[in-house]
Amino acid sequence: MSGLVSPENAIAAVRRKIDQKWAEAICADFGVGEQVVFSVPLRPGVSTGKAVEQLGYTAWHDWHTQWREFSGQLPTGVEVVRKAVTIRQVAGDFPATLIADLDGAVSLVADTVDVNRARSLASALRSTGAILAPATLRAVYRLRAIDVEVLLSAVTWLRQHPDASPWTLRQLPVPGMHTKWLDTHGGLLRDVAGRDVRDEVRPRLTVMHLTYVDPDHAASGRRRHDAWTTGDVHDIAYRPRVVLVVENRDSRLWFPSVKDTIVVEGGGKAAAALLANVPWIRAADHVVYWGDIDADGYAILDQFRTALAEPAPDGASAKPVISILMDATDLHHYAQHGVNHDKAGRLIKPSPETLSHLTETETTAYNTIATAGPTPFRRIEQEAIPLAHAATRLLEILKVQGLE
Repeated sequence: MSGLVSPENAIAAVRRKIDQKWAEAICADFGVGEQVVFSVPLRPGVSTGKAVEQLGYTAWHDWHTQWREFSGQLPTGVEVVRKAVTIRQVAGDFPATLIADLDGAVSLVADTVDVNRARSLASALRSTGAILAPATLRAVYRLRAIDVEVLLSAVTWLRQHPDASPWTLRQLPVPGMHTKWLDTHGGLLRDVAGRDVRDEVRPRLTVMHLTYVDPDHAASGRRRHDAWTTGDVHDIAYRPRVVLVVENRDSRLWFPSVKDTIVVEGGGKAAAALLANVPWIRAADHVVYWGDIDADGYAILDQFRTALAEPAPDGASAKPVISILMDATDLHHYAQHGVNHDKAGRLIKPSPETLSHLTETETTAYNTIATAGPTPFRRIEQEAIPLAHAATRLLEILKVQGLE
């Protein structure tokens, strides 16, 4: 495309290039990757007098005047490369390309990346022996200062401890690291440390709370509520045909009677993979999930399906997961219970996460409540839906699929 680029538009182009390449430029300063030059063509396709004539001499003159005035204000590290054009048989040098290094580009553009902080972070990563790469530098740059300190502390600790197996993930004695820090930042630590401590630590035993809802079991007078721990000698009261995983305690404790069914309290995102490896859950004919209609609820469902889609370590086969009360119809049916604030009164934020293991109607509901755009509400809590409705829906789903 032919045209003349004004100083204002050139600055906007530089801003976009900084956003795209600042991390690569800083890494190159530390010997990682090739040097980055920020350049913007100022008259693409306009290199001859004929092209100038087609644009119009007035437009050409005004553009040249703008660049003559602007070129005298350029900060260090920025230059305008000029190339010859012959116009009406008169040759002259005219602006062709704006070129800048990172410091010059940042000086030219307001409100962009803090280069000094970014370089400091890159230097700190290098000093701890961390892997420096553009993607990790960007991720570290987005962290809060306290999380940067913990990350660097964790990299140092891992270098000093090649064997993390004596600890569980929550027990790692990394200075400054709270017990759930790795739930959020474990992937980044893996990328900068070059090892995934989450795979090295002593596995945490799965402890789950469950409720027996089979009516025959209830009639026997035996305990209704129980707990099960991986590797313990205690066994469950009966082998269920149906396992229903719920996220809220009240929903488990008071779930109505359903034959051959056990209701398990899920425990959030971290528990999805743990539940997937429980032998009697895998052995059930049908695994069903019911969670909150919100971004977290769908993320848990997605992770649970992902975990059960793979064979278990003991060789148990993959298992599909059905959901109840989490599709687009349910979103509208129970809309009167929708809320926009969490328990602390804060607005619930949208979620940019893409969930690939949802059904079409679940995806519709997820996109409705997780969108960054306007939405009537962002959450319907599980407890707001009558348990009788949940039991009825469970039986309906099983019947429709021929599972009853």
